[in-house]
Amino acid sequence: MTLATILLATTLAGVGSVWLAALLGFGLLARYTQHMLSLAAGALLATSFTLLLPEAFESDVAPARLLTTVLGCLIFFFLLDKAELWHHGHEHHHGEAGHAGHGHGHGQGHHAHAHAPADPAHDNMRSGGWAVLTGDTLHCFADGVLIASAFVADPGLGWLAALAVLMHEVPHHMGDLAVVRETSVNRRMAVIKVSLAGAFTALGGVVGFYLVDQLKAHLPYFLVVAASSFLYVALADLIPQLQKKLSARETLAQLFWLAMGLLLVMVAAELAHGSHAH
Repeated sequence: MTLATILLATTLAGVGSVWLAALLGFGLLARYTQHMLSLAAGALLATSFTLLLPEAFESDVAPARLLTTVLGCLIFFFLLDKAELWHHGHEHHHGEAGHAGHGHGHGQGHHAHAHAPADPAHDNMRSGGWAVLTGDTLHCFADGVLIASAFVADPGLGWLAALAVLMHEVPHHMGDLAVVRETSVNRRMAVIKVSLAGAFTALGGVVGFYLVDQLKAHLPYFLVVAASSFLYVALADLIPQLQKKLSARETLAQLFWLAMGLLLVMVAAELAHGSHAH
């Protein structure tokens, strides 16, 4: 019975939070789609600095080891980005050569070359999507383990933990969906991708139910890896896109939505911790 309850609670918290985020981000706030990347940057930064890293540092693991893990993950994501850019650049050059050879006398090579500057940005957004999903998967798995450990201790505490996860994940998933939408063919596919990551909350719940004592020692590392992926996406993919010359009004709108992303996650975290404390 306890395992079935854990499955229900973790699914509601993990996948339910994605659907609520989609309802807000793609429904009620759909008219502000152009500002969702600013909100995403704020949400990812706040999730890393006010939720994941503080929770990891509350463990018995030495801070130096956790920070070394963060550094290693950032370098790893950077190298994967480089590999992805090289791969797509290699494909592009082959395609360009083919066009040039096929239409040498008709300016085809020049036409293909004229579109080249857009490719790096497109590749960056593609990498941003997988990095967010990687971090989200680990984050959700860790949430599932935490919910399972709470249920093992006390069913009431387990439901409070699931509610806390649901509350702080909604604004975070709004940011995830904004990033993943840029790498997906449509909104539906973006929701499916993030929902699959959210489903790892249930997997974490099942694994945590059977191996809660063994996994607790590794949770800080799950948390810092997830935090690293969110930091990388925010600082390497999203913030550079916001760093462009805009009018004063557009700049204020950017700052407003960035602050909203920060505040939504921080307020949700405070409410969640308050519920958990009671």
